[in-house]
Amino acid sequence: MKKKLFQNYEFEFDKNESKILSSFAKQAAKQMETDDRLVKEVRIFNSVISKLNSNPDKVKLTKEEKTKLLFQLNENVKHLQSKVDKAWFLTKWFYKNMLNQYQSVIYKLNN
Repeated sequence: MKKKLFQNYEFEFDKNESKILSSFAKQAAKQMETDDRLVKEVRIFNSVISKLNSNPDKVKLTKEEKTKLLFQLNENVKHLQSKVDKAWFLTKWFYKNMLNQYQSVIYKLNN
């Protein structure tokens, strides 16, 4: 199987997905701001936020932005999955919806 030489990092998100990504990136940047070792990651997430704010429908990410965003989303999905496994019915329903939304964004970023 041949490996692609160039990969397209331009994504088309609907309104809901861009809002989810924007709020997730804002939250991640806010949490990482306090640590001086994570300055590069904060810059990356701020760049993602500005790109989502400028044109939420069609976003062109760099390879590094996509990689960091996917990594953080996957870590968040793992955390949510553990919450879903331990939660009661109503809480499980709420977390399950959020988990499905994150998984659909991850699927779009991977393809």
